[in-house]
Amino acid sequence: MKTLGLIGLTSGLAAQERQITHAPHGHGLTNINVWSPDSRWIVYDVRSVDSVFDGTRIEQVEVATGKVQTLYAAKNGAACGVVTYHPREPKVVFIHGPENPDGEWSYGMTRRRGAIVDVRRPGEAQPLDAMDYAPPFTPGALRGGTHVHVFSPDGAWVSNTYEDEVLARLGAESGDGSDRDFNQRNIAVSVPAPGANGVRVARGHPRNHDGDFFSVVVTRTVNRPKPGSDEISRAFEEGWVGGISADGGRQLAFLGNVTARDGREHAEVFLVELPADLTRAGEAPLEGTATRRPAPPAGVVQRRLTFTAERKFPGAVTAPRHWLRASPDGSHLAFLMKDDAGVGQLWTVSPRGGEPRQVTRNETGVASALTWSPDGRRIAHGMDGSVCVTDLADGRTTRLTPRRGGAEAPLPFACVFSPDGRAVAYLRNVAAAGATFSQIFVVTLPPP
Repeated sequence: MKTLGLIGLTSGLAAQERQITHAPHGHGLTNINVWSPDSRWIVYDVRSVDSVFDGTRIEQVEVATGKVQTLYAAKNGAACGVVTYHPREPKVVFIHGPENPDGEWSYGMTRRRGAIVDVRRPGEAQPLDAMDYAPPFTPGALRGGTHVHVFSPDGAWVSNTYEDEVLARLGAESGDGSDRDFNQRNIAVSVPAPGANGVRVARGHPRNHDGDFFSVVVTRTVNRPKPGSDEISRAFEEGWVGGISADGGRQLAFLGNVTARDGREHAEVFLVELPADLTRAGEAPLEGTATRRPAPPAGVVQRRLTFTAERKFPGAVTAPRHWLRASPDGSHLAFLMKDDAGVGQLWTVSPRGGEPRQVTRNETGVASALTWSPDGRRIAHGMDGSVCVTDLADGRTTRLTPRRGGAEAPLPFACVFSPDGRAVAYLRNVAAAGATFSQIFVVTLPPP
């Protein structure tokens, strides 16, 4: 293992790398919460290649033995994937594509939903979010597709990204949009529905379906942000921040696309404060209208945390794709941003705002999504063909796995600390039987 820094490469401590899956297919590993709460299992989807959402099973593998268990198998032509674990209970949540897809209705960003499976009852899926694609729309139901479902730290709420099928049907983003909202990526949250029956919708559209949770859009986007303002055209790559506040609310951090005074667009760090009750309508209907997207509930506050337009390379890095991740105590948000040399470094910012702090000063940029160790002392990520960890106290980056170039390097999608802090899970391509498939690997860390 080696340490990366401005002084070059130096020797480090030994870590143990091990291949966990050996199946003749690809594996989809989500960027967070892929481990069971006891660090015994890793959950994943199966797919032909990483870039195609065509998996039909949710599986988990026992790290110690390699034993594989199927948790859910999709039916009637549906695909499923991008699965994460509940932080405390034996449950997983994932994307479920449409059943019986056809030329009029197939899987897409505006045509997908969430599903929950209790691993003690494999094969039984609980519908997360209701969808209502035809007016009159239903409070608590969405009208599009949700993606990357993640339980809040206490396990009660679920966050996801959202895009709107109703608005997408209206066509291309032309004109000033004064007569309608454009379909833009936003952040949605699903909470336990009031009453015992969940959210029930009318059957005014053949693809409408009920859900067990009450779902709302919690971010505000505009069609064309004013240059130099805090308005955003896209909300994405969200992450939970801290636990439950004294008044029962929660917080989510996310990236928002702003327009600088010179007209160029870049991503800044934002925070949305959520009240305990997300079922009360605010300034506009929770369910939206035929031309307007679902509006945030009453009491939701959206705040901008970073202001980087004047930097040489403004905004958070969007390639590699990464999600904002909060330290376990909620005091710091980690994200990627280029330094003045154009190298993607690790930075943090307080949820209260203030100047971002540059953590790393490496010659090579961070190359993957990232996660915090449970003790908040280290962040795991890919870099320079290796899985690495960066110490938050001194910014020193340590190489955990041997450097591999090209197709053999760790894939950028996930680098996930286990709940016990002893290991990191990631993907790497492996050649077998004349083909190459992404397989799950684990590297065991030495003590800090």
